[in-house]
Amino acid sequence: MKESQKYAIVDIETTGHSPASGDRMIQIAIVIMQGWEIVKKYSTFINPGKPIPLFIQDLTNITDEDVKDALPFEAYADYIYELLEGAVFVAHNTDFDLNFLQAEFNRAGLSKWHGKKIDTVELTKILFPMSLSYKLSDLANDFNIVLQSAHRADDDALATAYLLKHCWEELLTLPLVTLEQLHKRSFRLRTDLAQLFFDALVIKRNKAITDEGHVFYRKIAIRKMAPTPKSDGDELVYPQTTDEKMTLLLNGIPDFEERPQQFQMMDSIWHALNTNAEHVIEASTGIGKTMGYLVPSIYYAKKTNQKIGISTYTSHLLDQLMQNDIPILEQALGQPIKMALLKGMNHYIDVEKFEKELKTQDESYDQTFTVLQTLIWLAKTETGDLSELNVSGGGQLLLDKIRKSALPKTTMPLYDFYSRAIQNSRQADIIVTNHAMLLSDLVRNEQIFNSLGGWIIDEAHQFIQAAINQHEKIFTYMNWKYLFGQIGIQEDEQLFYKIRRVAIKKQLLNYQTLDQLEKRYIQMVNAFDTAMAALLREVKVANHQSKQQKIEVFISELQLGREVLIKVSLTVQQWVDEATELIRKFTSSVEELAPEHEYLIEQWQYIVNEFTIKIAEWDDVFLSQDPDYSCWLELDQRSVPGSIQLYKKPIEVTSTIGKLFDPIREKSGIVWTSGTLTVPSNERFITNQLGIDPSIPIEKLHADPGYYDGAEVYIVNDMPDIQAVSQSEYIEEVAHAVTNTVRMTNGRCFVLFTSQDMLRKTVNLIQESELLSDYMIFAQGVTSGSRMRLLKSFQKFNHSVLFGTNSFWEGVDVPGDGLSAVIVVRLPFSSPEEPAFKARANYITQQGRNSFTELALPDAIIRFKQGFGRLIRSSHDKGVFIVLDRRIETKSYGQQFIESLPPISIQKLPLHSMVQSLGNWYNEKR
Repeated sequence: MKESQKYAIVDIETTGHSPASGDRMIQIAIVIMQGWEIVKKYSTFINPGKPIPLFIQDLTNITDEDVKDALPFEAYADYIYELLEGAVFVAHNTDFDLNFLQAEFNRAGLSKWHGKKIDTVELTKILFPMSLSYKLSDLANDFNIVLQSAHRADDDALATAYLLKHCWEELLTLPLVTLEQLHKRSFRLRTDLAQLFFDALVIKRNKAITDEGHVFYRKIAIRKMAPTPKSDGDELVYPQTTDEKMTLLLNGIPDFEERPQQFQMMDSIWHALNTNAEHVIEASTGIGKTMGYLVPSIYYAKKTNQKIGISTYTSHLLDQLMQNDIPILEQALGQPIKMALLKGMNHYIDVEKFEKELKTQDESYDQTFTVLQTLIWLAKTETGDLSELNVSGGGQLLLDKIRKSALPKTTMPLYDFYSRAIQNSRQADIIVTNHAMLLSDLVRNEQIFNSLGGWIIDEAHQFIQAAINQHEKIFTYMNWKYLFGQIGIQEDEQLFYKIRRVAIKKQLLNYQTLDQLEKRYIQMVNAFDTAMAALLREVKVANHQSKQQKIEVFISELQLGREVLIKVSLTVQQWVDEATELIRKFTSSVEELAPEHEYLIEQWQYIVNEFTIKIAEWDDVFLSQDPDYSCWLELDQRSVPGSIQLYKKPIEVTSTIGKLFDPIREKSGIVWTSGTLTVPSNERFITNQLGIDPSIPIEKLHADPGYYDGAEVYIVNDMPDIQAVSQSEYIEEVAHAVTNTVRMTNGRCFVLFTSQDMLRKTVNLIQESELLSDYMIFAQGVTSGSRMRLLKSFQKFNHSVLFGTNSFWEGVDVPGDGLSAVIVVRLPFSSPEEPAFKARANYITQQGRNSFTELALPDAIIRFKQGFGRLIRSSHDKGVFIVLDRRIETKSYGQQFIESLPPISIQKLPLHSMVQSLGNWYNEKR
């Protein structure tokens, strides 16, 4: 592909995804590019000969009226075929556009088009591995490419053409060694990118450009460590008055509006840091919490020359701090802020491990693809944090292999990103980390956070869950089986087969020793399988009448023979000992090993290390009797034994949190803050679990009532009592209420459940009724994809509904008019049979306390408040919060849920009146 290469950039819009099922084109656009300039544009509507589905009209803005005067595809086929002659076919997802076009050519009596193709999805995923989304509209926004109407073929094709050109320009910025690696491995890709990479490589070689911004580890280019920013030396004086604060923040946010509660929060934190005090602040949505703690933190750090630590729970907030809030504050201050983002060691890449992975030959497509992404990412990343990479599920397997797992042999941070992060943290004013990293400091040999001048613990209510997860032990059947499969016996031709061949060839081990090692392997696999079979028999006995697909049972309820369990530990340990001896034989050999043999030994060492960890986990989960922990098994009866998982979690973590913070309390200020820290009648539910002294008050800062002017709460008071009717009757009523609400608001609804089973049955009933056939329905656990993928899909359509369970109650933002209503099907109590909850409830009951009032109720209210928080994310947002659960009105505790909401209008109405009122409200607010 030379500079004069002809590219035909194509986009089509259709009535659906399957031409074989009768779907047809409704629009096609082709942009011809040569010499990286656009030389021709072609676009036309096409009459599909059938009505355009409403959801396609919603997506594309192409109506039956638009295509009524257009001709069928056959009338344009010859000209379209001619345009593609001699061109490289380019599309943003060639699998769809080209395959659909080929089917249409065939239907029109033309021969199959032959030529090279480039998929800009595949290309951009490789070149921009840190992008959050590879949707054309998102990429266009990232790269300032004009895209006037997404999902219109003419605009999409033009944007794709400019995207292709941007990718070419990006290729020319890459280091020469990176381009060489790209080209070498690109022949495994699905579209014809190899020639494109080669053309860039030739240009780079001819220009002989030096890569000054990089250091090199063998054939890997790594971005140089950025110098620590220098402050200009001006002394910062904390803004005491409202005018001073306004002046400061207007420098960074030109349209900043005064929020007295935010300024109050700044002053409270400033005082706490200066007096080494502990302080608790509940700051509701609308306060501006993040800037509320950043301003006093940076001023204190500059004033005292001490570091301030900021710990959060979600990666979303970490990214927001680094990418949005810190730059704003730097602009306001007029000087850089020295800050460091620090995570646990296994978040970072081990470049040595990655370099050894490059030597492998038998790569899958996913592995090849992830290697290419990682090569480019290393030339760009400043952090080396693997979470920056947006890789496929298969790619995650490679990332797990190249994670940092041991301290570097040298303290030089030239190639080691974890060392870079540590070095940056030592020079920083602000250290940003997550709760898990902070908690892991308890068990770290060399503590990192013991000399900070103060701490801000954001999302403080989640620190409890982080502490539980920190001590969580998880056993999975599939993980053990995966490791067994990596080793194999001689006939399997896996790792043992390869090691055996080398050992015999080099006369390092005799046949008898190797046969013994294989025998040990078979013994440990058999012992494991026997233990799993015994486990399943016991589960069957304990749940002989259960009709549930998912089974959860405490290990203490199973009558497992210790001999069977101990045998697994013994046989695995025997294999580990003999497998370790094999490594010693190789490493002590006087003959130097070839690189490919070194790699085999490293893989073997990895497996040995993994099984060493597995023995400890096995003993901890099955053989230890620790009253402070709950241990249970989960499985899906449709997938046995593959679905077997065991969990071990601490029942309470207050003492663990105390061990971390008690030494800090003696010398530094600590501020705990969150939007949800209190519940009515149990104000200290969270703070007690965090081990915060009862004498420390909770400062509550709430947005002005006007912030919630766009919100309305409806309680439907004629829904049936779920305990008085069958589940199917209740689900029918829920489906009726949901469909009426959705149609009245034209979609944009979250429907929140506490039970996956009820969610699935409700969605099935709604789909069978076809009452929402005009709407796109996305349902957690029903629609494929991650939580974030479902959320993005939901936001893509104007007429859409998202059904979610626990993880959608918090941490999900849909700003602006993207969300019209949140429907709460049931008050979010944890299931009393959920193992972790059940263990905590039993623990409280055994102490003679009330587990409902001390755990179940406050836990549900916290989640309820978080659910409301999905609705109103700014003072301009509008939406309704609808509660279908009658218990909020009929039970004595219901008032506490109502009191937990901001002071807004709450109406209690029967369903038909609610729908009518909702319609009036919605029309007024439009």
